[in-house]
Amino acid sequence: MLRRTLNLGVLAHVDAGKTTLTERLLYAAGVIDEIGSVDKGTTQTDSLPLEQQRGITIKSAVVSFEIDNLTVNLIDTPGHPDFIAEVERVLSVLDGAVLVVSAVEGVQPQTRILMRALQRLQIPTLMFVNKIDRAGADCERALNTISERLTPATVAMTSVDGEGTRAAVATPHAEADAVFTSRLVEVLAEHDEALFAAYLEGESTLPPRRLREALAVQTKQTLVHPVFFGSAITGAGVDPLIRGITELLPSTAGDADGPVSGTVFKIERAPGGERIAYVRMFSGTVHTRDRLHFGLDHEEKVTAISVFDQGTAVQRRAVSAGEIAKLRGLGEVQIGDRVGEVPGRAMHREFPPPTLESVVAPLAPDDGQRLSVALGRLAEQDPLINVRQDDSRHEISVSLYGEVQKEVIQATLANDFGLDVTFRETTPIYIERAIGTGEATEILHAESNPFLATIGLRVDPAPEGSGLEFRLQVDHRAVPIYVYKKVENFAEALGKYVRQTLQEGLFGWQVRDCVVTMTECNYSAPGSTAADFRKLTPLVLMRALERAGTVVCEPTVRVGVEIPTQTIAAVMSALARLGAAVEAPSLRGKLSTITAVLPAATADDLQRQLPGLTGGEGVLESSFAGYQPVSGDQPTRAALKSGGDSRRRRF
Repeated sequence: MLRRTLNLGVLAHVDAGKTTLTERLLYAAGVIDEIGSVDKGTTQTDSLPLEQQRGITIKSAVVSFEIDNLTVNLIDTPGHPDFIAEVERVLSVLDGAVLVVSAVEGVQPQTRILMRALQRLQIPTLMFVNKIDRAGADCERALNTISERLTPATVAMTSVDGEGTRAAVATPHAEADAVFTSRLVEVLAEHDEALFAAYLEGESTLPPRRLREALAVQTKQTLVHPVFFGSAITGAGVDPLIRGITELLPSTAGDADGPVSGTVFKIERAPGGERIAYVRMFSGTVHTRDRLHFGLDHEEKVTAISVFDQGTAVQRRAVSAGEIAKLRGLGEVQIGDRVGEVPGRAMHREFPPPTLESVVAPLAPDDGQRLSVALGRLAEQDPLINVRQDDSRHEISVSLYGEVQKEVIQATLANDFGLDVTFRETTPIYIERAIGTGEATEILHAESNPFLATIGLRVDPAPEGSGLEFRLQVDHRAVPIYVYKKVENFAEALGKYVRQTLQEGLFGWQVRDCVVTMTECNYSAPGSTAADFRKLTPLVLMRALERAGTVVCEPTVRVGVEIPTQTIAAVMSALARLGAAVEAPSLRGKLSTITAVLPAATADDLQRQLPGLTGGEGVLESSFAGYQPVSGDQPTRAALKSGGDSRRRRF
């Protein structure tokens, strides 16, 4: 019988119990003999010493188990928002997901963020309402908040008895349960008129098998999200969830004989320093000693392959479509690289970028170079750390999602690299946006042009949130094919040069939300090289950007604050002091809700003030709200290459 594979992600708000659920699934599958404890640091997936010390997941981890004829590669992801970048990379390789919700706390801020990403990427998702055995568990309330805040297309697959006690159990609904059948048909009929018509004719015309098949089809199409209740600690409700995983989520045998195609979603270092790439294979087969093409234009030999099998990674001679493997030998590989001749599923930005940064300095002055190397290693594993070295000020800064991430970086540098460091005050990361159109050109053999190339570039503003786009608008005959092999390679290379250049704009911040168009191109054969185009691009682009002009924008967050109604005046005053744009409060008896947009830099101040303003009863949810222009003086950041304001005076 043909074996099928399911690459499954387990996602949740921090402390909802996803790592414990992973342990329970491994135990149920016979991979482990005893369930590990998050608090004791004995779980399979929280293997890093720092994870064991803190009791939180920091890095995604892969484990594998088998159910009947299905191989499940389960990826446990971090729940803390400071490590959302780890989750983002995992999303690109998933076939399906289990989103864990606490029966006590219900839907939490991170739960909503994760669900929106799963919906955007159309990843089939089951929900597991955990902790039904805990005091304060309220399954009906949890189901209602899932319908209100995540998606109305839900159906409870199990019922709970004894909630809030250690004896709580979750039982699948009986096939003859009229209430369950009615709810199931109601949800499925939204996208299946024939089913609804048959139901109206009488329940006897709807055999349970047909309903189960329709549920599986719509779940795989992300139209419906089945909800299971249970306890990862006691095991209650886990068997029905396992049945749901095998029957309702999409698995595949893949095309092992097709063209090689995969995505690198994680990188780690072996004890000897060698890079190890975690690759999800979408098509084809890779063997040991194969030369593998990856990234923009790299090709290296695979020296070793490990495939996940029954909880561990085992050495194999090959990895095929559908599987996840650790590949060695790819010394230049980076997270997000697509491998093979045919592109796999590309990574897309699903979560906001880090909005904070801090200067990190070694306690020992002579450790500067060691710190630079160590941070470079960390950036390989998490590109959004974005190490930035300012040689003019002899400073190194890193981008951050929050204070917990800063603490983890500090502890990692001490534990793994023997480096004691301090961080300066955390400050916002601004961006720049073009405010007009600017063009510039350098002509081949012109006195002002030291390179063997002609490049003309135009910068145009683009809608907020659209990112950075590069367009090629030149005669293909003017492209040096003998250097880049194909026009597509040239366009990809020029786009890379443009993005690298716009990491620093006129005020030193990354430039976003603009379109850069190549309007002129020429070369000298056989003299022109890729280096000519790579070195000339930033000179022309910065001149065009100066003519377009930019404005500095600061990150903002949208907050929703639920507070006692009698505290509205105090909270509104605090929001005004923090520079928030406040919407009209929503009054609901004793509780009221205020929605506002404020600078991200002041959100922590609001969080600290809220307990005192509301008698400890205020609840705050926040989400990234984009960037808004800074009023008054434009904040600047020193340019890396030349320091100070010299970059802005270059042309």
